[in-house]
Amino acid sequence: MKYLLICLSFSGLFFLNTPVTAQTYGTLNHIAINVVDLEESTAFYKEILNLKEIPEPFHDGIHTWFSIGGNGQLHLIQRASETIEHDKNTHLCFSVPSMDDFIATLNKHDIDRINWVGDSKEPTLRVDGVKQIYFKDPDGYWIEVNDDYPKN
Repeated sequence: MKYLLICLSFSGLFFLNTPVTAQTYGTLNHIAINVVDLEESTAFYKEILNLKEIPEPFHDGIHTWFSIGGNGQLHLIQRASETIEHDKNTHLCFSVPSMDDFIATLNKHDIDRINWVGDSKEPTLRVDGVKQIYFKDPDGYWIEVNDDYPKN
């Protein structure tokens, strides 16, 4: 028995020298979008989506950065000369704790919204029970807001 315990102890040391390889994968760092009017777009993302502005390193008057959860960031860059049409399938998505409160914010700011099909202002109810609505930012980028908010 003593011999068995000694062998097991030494076998554990073998694994200490074995390199452990962590699974690596890419993570979202930031999303950058071109805007026509930085001041207007900055106000929109602050007031409508309640995003927190974070410091940007350029200090050149054409950048605004926001935290969008985790380590993710949204970068607004004033480089667009005009608003262009965007496809709704390409959109940013944010989750909110209360769809009713968020819709009240959209109504307060007179922002049009549609469901996924585009035939109603009422939220779409996905098969997994998540409610979602769509609207455009000042530059015509589509935004989805849903209530798939983390529950604590």
